[in-house]
Amino acid sequence: MANNEESRGLKSLLDWFANRRKSGSTILERQEREIADGLWHKCSNCGVLTYTKDLRANQMVCVECGHHNRVDSDERIRQLIDANTWRPIDEHLRPTDPLQFRDRKLYIDRLREMQDKLGLIDAVKTGLGHMNGLPAALGVMDFRFMGGSMGSVVGEKLTRLIEQATQRRYPVVIVCTSGGARMQEGMLSLMQMAKISAALQRHQEARLLYIPVLTNPTTGGVTASFAMLGDIILAEPKATIGFAGRRVIEQTLREKLPDDFQTAEDLLKHGFVDDIVPRTQIKKTLAQLIALHQPPAPTTTHNNMVVWETRTLSSTAAE
Repeated sequence: MANNEESRGLKSLLDWFANRRKSGSTILERQEREIADGLWHKCSNCGVLTYTKDLRANQMVCVECGHHNRVDSDERIRQLIDANTWRPIDEHLRPTDPLQFRDRKLYIDRLREMQDKLGLIDAVKTGLGHMNGLPAALGVMDFRFMGGSMGSVVGEKLTRLIEQATQRRYPVVIVCTSGGARMQEGMLSLMQMAKISAALQRHQEARLLYIPVLTNPTTGGVTASFAMLGDIILAEPKATIGFAGRRVIEQTLREKLPDDFQTAEDLLKHGFVDDIVPRTQIKKTLAQLIALHQPPAPTTTHNNMVVWETRTLSSTAAE
């Protein structure tokens, strides 16, 4: 009898220690998670812990290995546009469900879910602003919204942005990140490729500048259209850029592809992009390119004749 009581007492004591250890580890795990989420960031590339405030100050680029973490559209606008100069346009445009598409859930329900979760209307933000004092039209895609897929609203907003830039004689910069066309809108999504490309053609005929900035990832129909139609094409380091997926290409060719296939570095080597620019230098680079491609400014002489002031590389550098 005594042995049974001692056995039960020992068992309950062991259970108590086990529960205490379990609850302690849960609390510690919760604290570590809260600390990591709130104050520290662990680099997915090198594993180094970085103070979140320092990481944001470095534009979400790892200070140890240079890994470019994905940023949302709001953060990207803050990085590129001068303070208090951003003017969003066409914010009223909202996606609909013209095909009444349904897979595991209704497309319209997916849209509402994304809008409520992210506070975005669709996968792109467009507007006008200044980069180091120079006016520009900017479109920024956001991968968080259904993989940055290109639906009717994305196409319409980018087309209107380009048309307004052409009218105002502004350069256009589009920060691309996308999984491609939005399957829930079928052919209506694919039509956006032609619509945006036509607007860019008119922009080019007006002898105005267009620069796409390719970030990780830029794939599918976006790559097949406006992402590759720039006068100067820039990319972030290590960005995945391509049309079809790596696995699909390997299965089609029945060959093993190189490890750096569809990276920005590989595309630069083969002439598909013009330069790879770190995120910390991208605003400065864009501003320099815009300054070099400014249209000639009219000046009035003493006899009221209008002459055109030409800008040369040396004069721009001197400024």
